[in-house]
This record gives sequence, structure tokens and C-alpha cells, in this order.
Amino acid sequence: MAETPMERGAAILQKLFAGAVPRSALPADFARMTVEHVFGNLWCRPGLTLEERELVTTSVLVALGREHEQRLHFRAARNLGLSRAKLEEVVMHVAHYAGWPAAVTAFGVLDEVWKAMDAEAAQKPR
Repeated sequence: MAETPMERGAAILQKLFAGAVPRSALPADFARMTVEHVFGNLWCRPGLTLEERELVTTSVLVALGREHEQRLHFRAARNLGLSRAKLEEVVMHVAHYAGWPAAVTAFGVLDEVWKAMDAEAAQKPR
């Protein structure tokens, strides 16, 4: 039996957000559509790896100046093993097409996320 879009989406969310699915004020139907369609269909398509999809997603979020979603997806990128240096390179590249202020904001968000994740890692028992 094939996985449903909801099952595929939940699995992708677990990989991206390490089991901690972001809470939001989304209505239940919209949240379900997000898991099923965005993560259960779009993110599962062949042709790009999860890491490549994450780089595309972070690039678009930086270009659009979507700080809230940048926080989520910079975290997801790190969870997928993408380095801070690679993400910084993405932001520098986007700066030349989407504007310097978008990049300056994104660098601040990236630093905030990286420091928070470093602090979380330091608090975990070994």
C-alpha cells in the first residue's frame, strides 16, 4: 500500500524539523493542506533532493524577506546537514538579485537560528 500524502508530508516534516513540527495559528484545514500538498506532494517529487529543495526554499524566503519562515527553513537546512557557510553563500548570491537589505536581514536571522541551535545542542545530555 502506497503512503498517503499526509504520511509522506509528516515524514518530510520530521526530517526537516527533527520531530518538532512548528506550531502556528494556522486553521486546521490549511495546516492539513500544507502537510499533504506542500510537503507530501511537492517536496516528495523526483528531480531534486531534500537538500536542493531546502536551498531553493531558503533562497526564495530570503528574496521575499519572510523572516518567520527563514527561521524555520534555516533550522531545517541545518537539520539536513547544510553548512552555515553554504547558507551564507546562498544569501550573498540572493543579495545581488533581490537586494542588499534582504540579505542583511537574512544574515541576522541565520545568526539567530544558528546560535539558538548551538545552545539547544549544548543543553542536550550526552
